[in-house]
Amino acid sequence: MEKGTVFLIVLICVGTMAGFAVWEVMIPSKQVLTVYHAGSLSIPFEEVRVEFEKQHPTVDIQLFSMGSVKLVRQITDLGKSVDVAAVADYRLIPEMMYPKFADWVVRFARNEMVLVYTNKSKYSKEINPENWYNVLKRKSVTFGFANPNMDPCGYRAVMVVQLAELYYNDPEIFDNLILNNTNIRVSEEGGTYLITVPENLEPVTGKVVIRPKSVELVALIEEGGLDYAFEYRSVAIQHKLMFVDLPDKIDLSQPSYTNFYGKVSLIRADGKKCTGKPVVYGLTVPKNSLRPSLGLKLVKFILSNKGRKILDDCGQPPIVPPVGTGNIPEELKPSLQK
Repeated sequence: MEKGTVFLIVLICVGTMAGFAVWEVMIPSKQVLTVYHAGSLSIPFEEVRVEFEKQHPTVDIQLFSMGSVKLVRQITDLGKSVDVAAVADYRLIPEMMYPKFADWVVRFARNEMVLVYTNKSKYSKEINPENWYNVLKRKSVTFGFANPNMDPCGYRAVMVVQLAELYYNDPEIFDNLILNNTNIRVSEEGGTYLITVPENLEPVTGKVVIRPKSVELVALIEEGGLDYAFEYRSVAIQHKLMFVDLPDKIDLSQPSYTNFYGKVSLIRADGKKCTGKPVVYGLTVPKNSLRPSLGLKLVKFILSNKGRKILDDCGQPPIVPPVGTGNIPEELKPSLQK
């Protein structure tokens, strides 16, 4: 090969590489925003991601779904750097993250407990708010709930069953559904109940299915591998599942029944005690966030009219106005209850 030809090839290669370098410089690198959220927020937060990225084209939101207790431990125990944390029980943030990993929380959405099923579920044509616990105890029927040690929907499900004893005046409901099928235990004193959940939580019969997070039960329900599952109402709506609309006095939806809900408490395997209260979601920007300013922008979007509409359209009632406690950043105060 002649020297001139070699020189031309080298020149073309160098020029091409330089062109690639210029092209890379011209493409702005995206800012990654890490969001850990409760499993029940998966569908609305995916819509939030799409809308926020439209408004901020250089932002890449990465969503990670898990049970809220596990979520918090990823930050506090494993040191995961998270830009926004959204949990299904707002109390987990002050109880487990203050003061080292967070110092404020915003209550932004509500929910309620229901019992989901499909036409494939046994006795689906006869189950209703008055007989659901009798249907669940039938020998051939299977039902599931999330692990109370990892997911608030799990400990709320178990609380609902105990509250049902009081509401329906039937002292055998918890025995028939929980005690006889799991190693969860309960004690009573002075009209209040304390449920204890062991670390190694396994069903002792084939009647009950327990999963780390509640949304993992949805696929089992849809495929007909499980008859019923305790879920949030929003999850039932999002997945177009049939559901038993439980009475307000046991579905953990109404602030006016807080005292009644409080008759039941639960101790998780980590020793933390949860008392029955209405379902309220919370979010914060953890102190170990790599992009706290961007995290606050996302929080402001979730609290905005657009963000609230997304939640509402997904069957998850937003709290209007949202309620903030702790060392609330100045940027958020205009969005919150005065």
